[in-house]
Amino acid sequence: MAQDLARLRAFLQVFEAGGFSAAAREHGKSKALLSKYVTDLEDYLGVRLMNRTTRKLSLTRAGEDYYRDVSGLLQQLDELDASVADQTSEPHGPIRISAPRNLGETGLAEAIFAFMREHEQVSVDLRLEDRLVDLAAEGIDLALRISAMPDSALITRKLAETCVAVVGSPELIARTGQPKTPEELRGKPAIIDTNMTGQSNWRFVGSDGASFVHVDGRVKVNSPLAAREAALAGLGYAVIPLYLVREMIDEGRLVRLFDEAVVGPMSLQAVYLHRRHMPARVRALIDHLADWYAQRPML
Repeated sequence: MAQDLARLRAFLQVFEAGGFSAAAREHGKSKALLSKYVTDLEDYLGVRLMNRTTRKLSLTRAGEDYYRDVSGLLQQLDELDASVADQTSEPHGPIRISAPRNLGETGLAEAIFAFMREHEQVSVDLRLEDRLVDLAAEGIDLALRISAMPDSALITRKLAETCVAVVGSPELIARTGQPKTPEELRGKPAIIDTNMTGQSNWRFVGSDGASFVHVDGRVKVNSPLAAREAALAGLGYAVIPLYLVREMIDEGRLVRLFDEAVVGPMSLQAVYLHRRHMPARVRALIDHLADWYAQRPML
């Protein structure tokens, strides 16, 4: 098997270098050995792969087809070798992470920095911003998102359930009357978080199944923290992750509505690109986050 691979690599090296002498110099092998490997390969296949002259080396039609297939095969083998070696060693290298600002500042950063303390050869570029990033275009290794549904174009792994609350300030409730059911939100001022799936169409799940309520209001924001500030200011009812408003509810600064109706379901998800071989450092971080949030199953 090893000799078969050596013959395949010799074939690629000779063609890509433009000749036997150039390949011998580039790869530190003897010209005679490379010539033997290529000849042995042609004899085994029963077909000529290369046209050899004193001035030029070119591929035959069969050689062109064979080169295309073999180059892809060897590239996959090299990637697999690198992946196995990577996974058996201590995680090392950079990880570029994207996450919502509020999530990063309320626990995620702590989890990531705990991982870095365990793996001193890993470096992190943590980007906290309230927008949906393009992982491929921006070179993101891992995104953390709170979403109702996974993106079918990406790989996702659920890390934790997230509870979402509908809240309003006591002053707003005194002014508009407290909604007793989700349907009573229609016509009342609402704060729209444009990052939310559905935006102005809020989804509720109760004992009778799912329903949608269309809401409207003067405030549109792309951040749950900004939505929280608007809710505290009495500008409308808002849908906000419970972990961001739990303290305000306990203090009486916000009132939680509809205990029996739940907006969602939503979850914290690790999101990453389809890749044949994920770097060990990224896989290790995802496993670490899964363990971290397993101890905190509800955000």
